[in-house]
Amino acid sequence: MKNLSIIDEFVLLGLSTDPDIQTMLFVLFLGIYLLTLMGNLMMILVIRAEPHLHTPMYFFLRHLSFLDICYSSVTVPKMLQNFLSQKKTISVWGCITQSFFFIFSGGTEGCLLSAMAYDRYAAICHPLLYTVIMNGPLCTAMVSAAWVMGFLNSLVNNLCSQNLQFCGPNIISHFCCELPSLFPLSCSDTMPNTILLAGSTAFLGLVTLPPILFSYSKIILAVLSISSSKGRGKAFSTCSSHLTVVLLFYGTALFRYISPSSGSVLERVVSIQYGVITSLINPLIYSFKNQEVKTALQRILRQQICVSGQKMSKGPFFYKRSNLQVERTL
Repeated sequence: MKNLSIIDEFVLLGLSTDPDIQTMLFVLFLGIYLLTLMGNLMMILVIRAEPHLHTPMYFFLRHLSFLDICYSSVTVPKMLQNFLSQKKTISVWGCITQSFFFIFSGGTEGCLLSAMAYDRYAAICHPLLYTVIMNGPLCTAMVSAAWVMGFLNSLVNNLCSQNLQFCGPNIISHFCCELPSLFPLSCSDTMPNTILLAGSTAFLGLVTLPPILFSYSKIILAVLSISSSKGRGKAFSTCSSHLTVVLLFYGTALFRYISPSSGSVLERVVSIQYGVITSLINPLIYSFKNQEVKTALQRILRQQICVSGQKMSKGPFFYKRSNLQVERTL
């Protein structure tokens, strides 16, 4: 160990080393990032502007949209920079910081998805008691617990990684810094860190995934009792899209953080799924397929168009009348 030099930065290989492919990937992920920001920001603004959307369901959706903006912003801007840069480096502290916020955002999203599944279960299976069950204090407590659990999970794992020493090589076969990719590069004993990361990830999955499966199983049984085939088909379509997104997020995240890292292309694709794509499709699946959200968005757009039209139509007359009043005064 005395003959080994401690490195102070890593090199992120990214998704490809071909300059032409990197240019195409830059355009692709820039589009994905902009759509993610616009879709989630629009959801936040629409929910805030419409009073009839101030319900428990949209309270959770607003937090999910804000979280998805944070989640994608942890990794995508640095990835876009590396696509156009010759020097694809990141400091050790910057790498661990990115890993902290990445695990923080991912863990919080898993907990929040579990809370949203319970909210849908209460709304569909107990509609008469829904407002009593999902009261304001409970919703606030569930959201707060999601943020706290995500923070503590990330804090514990990254604090234990502070003592790791990195002596080389310093090349990360990934587009971002994740702890499973950092452990093989350390010259310290990483077995305790690996066990802690796998154990905390498994614990978080066992705490949040069973409520999701329980809630959606009850929802599916309730949907089967609907007499109308049209209503049953619409409900199945909504539930299946929600469940597909949840299972993809959980399946890929658990696979990445429980299994040992190999630096393969599959790991990078898996990370893109739960770290980038999920934040893009969440507003499409949970919100823009919702008739209430679409109606509210159309109402806001019509109001803005009407206000703009009124200003344009009365503008010249307003100034003309104002000038006439000035002349009479003089």
